[in-house]
Amino acid sequence: MKKHRQLILDGIFTFATLILLFAVNLIIEIIFDTRTLIPMIFVLGVFLVSLKTQGYFWGITASLLSVLAVNYAFTFPYYAFDLISPECIFSAVVMLIVAIMTGALTTQLKTQEKIRAESEMERMRANLLRAVSHDLRTPLTSIYGSTSAIIENYDSLSKEQNLKLLGDVQKDSQWLIHMVENLLSVTRIDSSKVSLKKTTVVLEELIDSVLVKFKKRCPEQEVNVEIPDDFVSIPMDPILIEQVLLNILENAVYHAKDMTELNLKVEIKEKKAVFSVSDNGCGISPDIKDKIFNGYVSHSEAPMDGSRNNMGIGLSVCSTIVHAHGGTIHAENREEGGAIFYFMLEAEESDE
Repeated sequence: MKKHRQLILDGIFTFATLILLFAVNLIIEIIFDTRTLIPMIFVLGVFLVSLKTQGYFWGITASLLSVLAVNYAFTFPYYAFDLISPECIFSAVVMLIVAIMTGALTTQLKTQEKIRAESEMERMRANLLRAVSHDLRTPLTSIYGSTSAIIENYDSLSKEQNLKLLGDVQKDSQWLIHMVENLLSVTRIDSSKVSLKKTTVVLEELIDSVLVKFKKRCPEQEVNVEIPDDFVSIPMDPILIEQVLLNILENAVYHAKDMTELNLKVEIKEKKAVFSVSDNGCGISPDIKDKIFNGYVSHSEAPMDGSRNNMGIGLSVCSTIVHAHGGTIHAENREEGGAIFYFMLEAEESDE
């Protein structure tokens, strides 16, 4: 189905280009009373068609139709075909060579680009696998250690000690669930069989849902919220955008050392919703600033507060989700100290 659609689009582009060039040549002939530029203009058209369409078919078709157009309308005897003249044969050969060479070059470039994209994807998968393996090992080791201690020393441990170990198991299990959610989100977006389904979401309801979930995960951390007073609706996949905001908020809790203030702000600028999360912590190290969203942050580089470290994966998921929505995401250090993460989505405003 996709190939048929591309074939139709290429055909429309080919005929539209040739019709436009035919009209331009007629105008040039009428105004300037010259036909010397006409073959060159059609050669340019053949080049454009060969460059913009898939394969060789439409380039060769454009070259043959261009020869017929020049022979019929712009070569004596006018408005009659003379296909055996040397000029016609020479023009056909030249345009065919242009079409074939351009098609071959374009195909080669597209093949190289595909190979490069596949190589980059494999590199990203390898980095993600290494990061996941490292990040999963710490909580799993902690869970194994805590449960082993309870089993082996159940009678000798006090109730408080057992509850403390079980609480650690619960926290590590919750973190693992969050990690799996991130990985499933990436898999869902990258799958060619699943398309992103946007629905119109009321901003206030989205923020309320995010804050409720964040409170359950980080009950001791307060968040200062600032959103527009007006009614704002935004087309998005609400589950995925909630995950983006939760990832960024939790990233600040885990990695913004000495943070005392966490802010969540939403603004509407030029029909775009700008979501920003800022803190007054230690900021972003210059060594990891350029690769913070691509999942390449090594664990020796990433600052962490506690035993868990999923900054590379969590922010990589955020970037994937935002770009899937057609938005952009950025991270900067604030002049007054700390860091700010912000992303932009297309917004819909209503006065109702």
